[in-house]
Amino acid sequence: MTGLIIMLALAGCASAATDAASEHIIQTIGTGNVIGTPDRAQVTFSVQTDNTDVRYAQADNALRMAKVHDALIATGIPRDALKTTGYNIYPVYEESTGLLKPKIKTYRVTNSLTVTLHNVSKTGEVIDTAVANGINQADSIQFMLSDEQAQVLRTEALKEAVSRARADADTISAAMGTTITGVQKAETGSAYMPVYFQNYALDSAAPRAAAETPIQSGDITVSATVTIAYTIR
Repeated sequence: MTGLIIMLALAGCASAATDAASEHIIQTIGTGNVIGTPDRAQVTFSVQTDNTDVRYAQADNALRMAKVHDALIATGIPRDALKTTGYNIYPVYEESTGLLKPKIKTYRVTNSLTVTLHNVSKTGEVIDTAVANGINQADSIQFMLSDEQAQVLRTEALKEAVSRARADADTISAAMGTTITGVQKAETGSAYMPVYFQNYALDSAAPRAAAETPIQSGDITVSATVTIAYTIR
């Protein structure tokens, strides 16, 4: 009796293996792209000061950056939207002549501030305010999507990707004279690149009565890819 049970069990395993081996698959890849408008911006700029005495360079820098902070907050920007993203002190040397060791000319202090904006239309105003109150070095502007907006666009892109993958599978299946019976597995991926500007122009000599600095965010494309394995018969 025990031998019979083992033989039946082995027969069942063989049958399952045969069924799996006889399963036919079509695998297709679909890509979807959806264009959206950035709803977040990050502006990074710096106060740079030089002095032969490092303590004076630090003190001057601190006063200027404090003035920038106060001015930005006065425009309605929340305090937690301002973040220090860099602070450096390093010597600036005179040009070397011959074999003599170059002498320190001044000490340079650079304090970088990043402002996160939930209203991208205020980007130009923020830059103008910062420049008028002591910012003298431009670093970068980055336009992005909030998590909520990114998810909405990703969902749309995935739907488009699935539709294209299925259309390709239908075409292939019809050409082979088969029928799609289901989905064995699906894998997805998505990404987008923020709009990034580095070393944007600053004009500290521009009069405050002049028009606001024009900053255009551009569009962001969210891409999604789906790989689907369809079962056929």
